[in-house]
Amino acid sequence: MKAARFCARAKKPTPRLRIQTLDRNAWISRGHSGSAEAFLPARAGGILSQQPYSSSTAILPGHLRQNSLTNVPSNAYATVRELKKTPLYDLHLAHGAKMVPFGGYHMPVQYADQSVSASHFFTRTHSSLFDVGHMVQHRFNGPGATAFLQRITPAGLEKLGVNSSTLSAILWPKTGGIVDDTIITKLGDNSFYVVTNAACRDKDLSYLNEQLKKWEAEGRPSIEHKVMENWGLVALQGPFAETVLRQILVDPKKADLTTLLFGQCRYVDLKVDGGRVVENILVSRGGYTGEDGFEISLPPQDTADVTEALLNVPGPDKLPMVKLAGLGARDSLRLEAGMCLYGHDLDDTTTPVEGSLSWIIAKERRTETDVEKGAFYGADVILKQLTPKSKGGAGVERRRIGLTVEGAPAREGAKIVDADGNEVGVVTSGCPSPTLDKNIAMGYIKDGLHKAGTEVDVLVRGKPRKAVVTKMPFVSTKYWKGIPHEPVYHDSK
Repeated sequence: MKAARFCARAKKPTPRLRIQTLDRNAWISRGHSGSAEAFLPARAGGILSQQPYSSSTAILPGHLRQNSLTNVPSNAYATVRELKKTPLYDLHLAHGAKMVPFGGYHMPVQYADQSVSASHFFTRTHSSLFDVGHMVQHRFNGPGATAFLQRITPAGLEKLGVNSSTLSAILWPKTGGIVDDTIITKLGDNSFYVVTNAACRDKDLSYLNEQLKKWEAEGRPSIEHKVMENWGLVALQGPFAETVLRQILVDPKKADLTTLLFGQCRYVDLKVDGGRVVENILVSRGGYTGEDGFEISLPPQDTADVTEALLNVPGPDKLPMVKLAGLGARDSLRLEAGMCLYGHDLDDTTTPVEGSLSWIIAKERRTETDVEKGAFYGADVILKQLTPKSKGGAGVERRRIGLTVEGAPAREGAKIVDADGNEVGVVTSGCPSPTLDKNIAMGYIKDGLHKAGTEVDVLVRGKPRKAVVTKMPFVSTKYWKGIPHEPVYHDSK
């Protein structure tokens, strides 16, 4: 948030980390490409342009194409000439990145030193560093901050602990549709750090400005909203993430990463090359891959130095423990973890209940429906949906589900049909899973067919392919919740 985007609820961690991955050469020998196009939606045929990327030409598949997201105003996307750069743009080029337009920014899709599949495996077995500086970082402070955020989201922020985070959704008034998914971190009483999606930047800022003006006009307690322009955000993900981060801590004992659990944050001091110290850096434990990891918010002037310091941490026998990874690996990793991509798996017309996100609605917020009395936007619609029709509630007509698909991978837009050929749903994300060596997908299906084990067909290039509704996450998450695991160092593939 997706900052972190946790659309699949975390499973309880296992006592030990068991890494079971398919050897990259075996993966490729079974007919899978090692390049980015094997993992990205194929609305443009699944082929990345073979032309060198420039600021004026880029042919991209699926959701990496600038105009591919739906239900978002067209002005939410910069034209190619207006693309912004994160603080790590020059570093990406120096490391041989293939750059593409994404969310209004020049972003790396993969790097010269490894294919997307190799990068995916490296994240699962070692650790990878992702530039997520295109995300929009906000600060909300002031006497009205908690109440305001509880109006526009269903989060229970009054009870949220300090230095703790929660996934939530910004909601439209009346309909309860999802404006954007977000991570909200409580830094203190009426003090919050919030991360939203880059592709929704213009829409989100317009929404927030409108709602803040309305709040002020109602004479409610004051709020200071600040967008952290040009700040960096990097995600260190994988079983060696803690080991790598610890190496650049000024005082590892004081930082005590072992006690920093999933969904929590802490300010730390970091040392970079040359001995310089970067102070008071916010580190949050979480991420978008399903692995243990951290998201690190960085001032513009320090982003590149901290990133280089992390990349320079050596592993045993001087083999790397961390490498840069791009959007290609990020997409296959997040789908294996059952996490949503806004504009595809979630949009303005989808409520949290339809999106299988009922769990983000705080228990203490499931009774009040009057916004004037503290309810969240759309509560009168959403709370009725929580009770199925069979039990007298409004229920929903569709639900977000996971699928495993035989044969060719199902891509976004593929129709889901029942045994009689009736259309009962649609795929919103899909790719081959490197970890599982099978095709996985996410989509929406008619309520009643959403139970795990339900057999359906997915139309791939007009041909029905057998599919089974499958619980998400597809790959067990390994979030750090205080139960020790023992990652084992593997040679780079």
